[in-house]
Amino acid sequence: MRLQLPADRHLVHTMTIPIRWGDMDAMGHVNNTVYFRYMETARLQWMGEWRMPANPQGQGPVIVNAFCNFLRQLEYPGDVIVRSYVGALGQRSFDMFHEMSRTDDPQTVYANGGATVVWVDFPAQRSLPLPAALRQRLAQA
Repeated sequence: MRLQLPADRHLVHTMTIPIRWGDMDAMGHVNNTVYFRYMETARLQWMGEWRMPANPQGQGPVIVNAFCNFLRQLEYPGDVIVRSYVGALGQRSFDMFHEMSRTDDPQTVYANGGATVVWVDFPAQRSLPLPAALRQRLAQA
């Protein structure tokens, strides 16, 4: 089953990540778990730039689901371009999507995926409405 990325999404971040030798598995291509690391790395950099890090004693974002469609094999050596998008906004969550390509083949999507991000109160272990400033910024993205 392949999950489709929605057409209604907005580019918010782009970063390049080197493919490391250790990212490969015995089959000679990037291991499937590493694609999730690439998406995580891009998401965390974007969240840091937007000043929305997780605060274990307070509030922050939590991933409640994630998926990845593996379309073509990534192989070492090379660099991955991760393009990150924001999709639907909810009261307490928003959707993020990612497309991965290579710097030497930027028009070809090698993988895509996404996650639902929920804003939570960590000590209380419950979701909260997205902060007004964050909601406004996401709506303008």
